[in-house]
Amino acid sequence: MGDRINSYKELRVYQSSIEMAMEIFEITKDFPAEEKYSLVDQVRRSSRSVCANIAEAWRKRRYKAAFISKLSDAESEACETQVWIEFARKCGYTDEPLSDKIDKAYDQIIGQIVKMVDDADKWLIKCSQKVDAFLP
Repeated sequence: MGDRINSYKELRVYQSSIEMAMEIFEITKDFPAEEKYSLVDQVRRSSRSVCANIAEAWRKRRYKAAFISKLSDAESEACETQVWIEFARKCGYTDEPLSDKIDKAYDQIIGQIVKMVDDADKWLIKCSQKVDAFLP
């Protein structure tokens, strides 16, 4: 892991997912008005959920299963975002180079999330105090 990471905000995967969510926000401003409550809402929600789930996973590092579960949710939301971007391309709201760029960025994000899951033990908080120390 290198240097100690003290916050989810320091994670490259979090930073990348925030960057992509903001890019999607900007791109979807130009989508047709009739997509405001459907495709726009869906792709914005799923892209933002990637970041939120990474942050939640960070706070659940005391429990391996909970940590992995939230990372799995982030991975699923990233894939969902790819699907909505594919719809946007097929509907003509984005061009192929932009859609491909976003798709590749989410492939990288998914890869980083999978790596965190595979190396979950490295990310977990180790309890240094015994449970007995909290008993009266």
